[in-house]
Amino acid sequence: MVVLAVMPVTPQAHSDDANPLADLVDAATQRLQTAEPVAATKWINGGSIEDPPRVEQVLKAVSADADRKGVEPDYVRAIFTDQVHATEALEYSRFAQWKLDPASAPGFAPDLGSSRATIDRLNTEMVDQIAAQWPVLHSPDCTRLLAEAIAGVTRTRAIDPLYQRALDFSTHSYCAP
Repeated sequence: MVVLAVMPVTPQAHSDDANPLADLVDAATQRLQTAEPVAATKWINGGSIEDPPRVEQVLKAVSADADRKGVEPDYVRAIFTDQVHATEALEYSRFAQWKLDPASAPGFAPDLGSSRATIDRLNTEMVDQIAAQWPVLHSPDCTRLLAEAIAGVTRTRAIDPLYQRALDFSTHSYCAP
């Protein structure tokens, strides 16, 4: 008898399959959504929102992955720095919400290891998409395509205004000058 473990996976939004940046923006959105379980874990366990050693570990990993894929590591590092800052902002927002409304605070701590595994998978997916869409990210059409991808993913995933702001911030340096 074979037993398979099934992990819940949020399917790709594929808001606009014709948009070459849709999968990158969707992965960035999913990565932002990890702020919820991570914040809950930190809230329950009394952890700090900011974790400089973990951030440095992530930035080194995505930079090395970018280098292996022939993508500028500094460009990727800047994108992920924005992503981390947006995620931290979401976590701070949840802490504020829970401080002001203790009844809305989480009652249990999700597994941080599981959240980090999801983050690591999404990081790889994002670097893969950056490498695949490198010409688009450096094209005159990037700003328009990015705006359309953000609008499509926002609509498909029905993200709230706070997450929209975080997504706008986390993607603001995608289109290379």
